Amino acid sequence: MEAAARLGIEVVTAVDIPPQLAVPPQVTLGLDYRDVETAVAAIAAYARSHPLAAILAVDDSGTLLAARAASALGLAHNNPDAALAARNKLVMRRMLQAGGVSVPAFRPFILADDPAEMAAQVSFPCVVKPLELSGSRGVMRADDAGELATAVERLRRILLHLNPQPDQPFLVEDYIPGVEVALEGMLDNGQLHPLALFDKPDPLEGPFFEETIYVTPSRLPDDVQQAIFARTALAAAALGLRTGPIHAELRVNDDGAWLVEMAGRSIGGLCSRTLRFGVDASLEELILRQAAGWGLGDAHRQKAASGVMMIPIPEAGLLKGVDGVAAAEAVPLIESVEITAPLHYPLVPLPEGESYLGFIFARGETATAVEDALRAAHQELRFTIAPLLTINN
Repeated sequence: MEAAARLGIEVVTAVDIPPQLAVPPQVTLGLDYRDVETAVAAIAAYARSHPLAAILAVDDSGTLLAARAASALGLAHNNPDAALAARNKLVMRRMLQAGGVSVPAFRPFILADDPAEMAAQVSFPCVVKPLELSGSRGVMRADDAGELATAVERLRRILLHLNPQPDQPFLVEDYIPGVEVALEGMLDNGQLHPLALFDKPDPLEGPFFEETIYVTPSRLPDDVQQAIFARTALAAAALGLRTGPIHAELRVNDDGAWLVEMAGRSIGGLCSRTLRFGVDASLEELILRQAAGWGLGDAHRQKAASGVMMIPIPEAGLLKGVDGVAAAEAVPLIESVEITAPLHYPLVPLPEGESYLGFIFARGETATAVEDALRAAHQELRFTIAPLLTINN
């Protein structure tokens, strides 16, 4: 919304809430994202009296709907099948494999399957993954049959809490060793424009895969970075993505760059605040410029190194207090500390959880200096977390 205001673009918001709860101007349309046909019809009906220039999704839940609605209105869009592939890990794996992109060995199962039979069909270590959850929610490593059974049971509870159907599918795939990176880019008529490559300096080896620090520019050798860009472009083509933002996660080892995930949207949370382009443009401004048909403009990332720390949740409980924010913000190179979890809010860590305590932002001359500043600022923060009360019947 801030980017749209800077560019003079009117934004119509369509949120996944019941229509009667939509209160303009904050929310124009209330839609059920799961009922795509009805939601597309509602958008089309609105567009008949209020013509739209583009339809954008700001998170994974809206990418398929945005593609379908834009297609129905004759607006620029990704193929809905490509949007689905970028949301569903099983569809993604199959399309990447068919497109010649290296993927780990994978097998689909359903929640009702016997974990002992699964163990006989997979290699260890392996990774258990839900098909459509994001932010590493429900993703767990298992090193043997016992850990696999535990991980599957834990995922079963997560998925059944969201949907009571016992035949829900999930993936078990080979664990890929190596360093992990995140690539932020824009697709323009199928051509990839890399915007920023983030190092993830904390090891992501399991049993859970909680992301913490992102820093850019990457400190990987140039030839490795070029290999990452090439693999990402190949993956986007294999999925059929041709326009708009992408956020890709890759692992790099002696066998090359492996695509872990690709989403047809920009980086999540507040993380895009780390990026500035041209004179002083945000990532969202680039996205809106392209959607409006103005071209990307100056998409060169500003030279300063930058980074963000997604503050992990250390334990389950109620957030009762936060101390040390001023001290953390006083650390050299720190731009701001944003605590996004409200007080007295129940905290749920991974793999069941899906959020963070907040974000720390830093900017400096080198990625290493930025990383050091983020770690120093995090050390200044103290969170008071009270245990959740349980009631025994």
